[in-house]
Amino acid sequence: MNSFDIVKTVRLTEKGTRQGEKFNQYTIVADRRATKPQIRTAVQELFKVKVVKINTLNVRGKFRRQRTAQAGQAPDWKKAIVTLKKGDKISLT
Repeated sequence: MNSFDIVKTVRLTEKGTRQGEKFNQYTIVADRRATKPQIRTAVQELFKVKVVKINTLNVRGKFRRQRTAQAGQAPDWKKAIVTLKKGDKISLT
């Protein structure tokens, strides 16, 4: 897998914004098969930053409305919380 396959997107949420300001952490949606070392190298290569720590968790997709034609489940995904070196930032614009 290349870096673009590993890192899908950066999540922009209120909690993620606070983490970025306070702890220099960013939430990234990663490929479900990617490991921590693969995510680390992909983030460092794509965003040109130094990664200090990575926490990952698998998020189960939400079940959608039942008893309708659109009933189903959102896909499962992997969340990676990436802590960057002090002074480094990921530009989200």
